[in-house]
Amino acid sequence: QVQLVESGGGLVQAGASLRLSCAASTRAFNWYTMGWFRQAPGKEREFVAAISWSGGSKFYADSVKDRFIITRDNAKDTVYLQMNSLKAEDTAVYYCAAGSLGASRNSARISSSNEYEYWGQGTQVTVSS
Repeated sequence: QVQLVESGGGLVQAGASLRLSCAASTRAFNWYTMGWFRQAPGKEREFVAAISWSGGSKFYADSVKDRFIITRDNAKDTVYLQMNSLKAEDTAVYYCAAGSLGASRNSARISSSNEYEYWGQGTQVTVSS
């Protein structure tokens, strides 16, 4: 069982930055592909970004590409999401997820919430315009 705990959410103005963190309680952290998803009120959960077990491959939704950066520190069992140039439409609950995707670089799989076995409780990000 893997427990994921997100932190770093908050209320910011448009154009500001935030960094989300997700700490995992597993010795096998570097086995998992780690992803960030978000869900806005009245909308379905959507893919934001993912990073391979080694950190060598990163994937982004078009809506956040060039603004968000995903990284991981396997020594600290933590994945991060640096969010820059935030927009009102980035307002959502952000979820961290862990998936046993191995060395897959299939973007359809990596961006699918169905491929992730473990989820955090979410952290709220609110961007005021």
